[in-house]
Amino acid sequence: MPERPRFFVDVGSPYAWLAAERVEAVLPVAPVWEPVLLGALFAARGSGSWSLTDAREAGIAEVERRARARGLPAVRWPEPWPGDMLLAMRAATAAADGGSARTFLLVALRSAFVRGRDLSDPAAVADAASAAGIEGEALLAAAGTPEVKAALRERTSEALALGVRGVPTVLVGDQAFWGDDQLEAAARALSV
Repeated sequence: MPERPRFFVDVGSPYAWLAAERVEAVLPVAPVWEPVLLGALFAARGSGSWSLTDAREAGIAEVERRARARGLPAVRWPEPWPGDMLLAMRAATAAADGGSARTFLLVALRSAFVRGRDLSDPAAVADAASAAGIEGEALLAAAGTPEVKAALRERTSEALALGVRGVPTVLVGDQAFWGDDQLEAAARALSV
């Protein structure tokens, strides 16, 4: 039995949404879904998001093209995008601590990029939690605890130490496959 890969996600990334929609179909082993804070990954690398550069329009067009090519719903961009995903990622960490990382992350990504919800809004995060079968207000309360805040920092620091440079990333052993277009390469590494 191959080891379980780790799938690193931030709900503010449209490429993470693209990967989340097909990661389990592409990989021969179901991954462990891992919430990490993309902004902290960028800061550690001394870089930023393409969405804040001259590449924004081309990047948006590429995400929309990939969604169409994969038969996914049309992208509805949240306003504003990118937004402040700290609360949503703390909620994802609390959901992960409760054993619901995959469910919450997938619902939250769809909420952002299929429904166009701004996940910097606590109500949108609570709605995503409810849609994932988690009591929304309880998840928001958990997201504000010092323990969850520390857990997200620790998860992100660990991801950096493991070579995660951005999201989505699939980690197979010590190999990091960054980008939604790298899922097939991760699957090949798992099949060896």
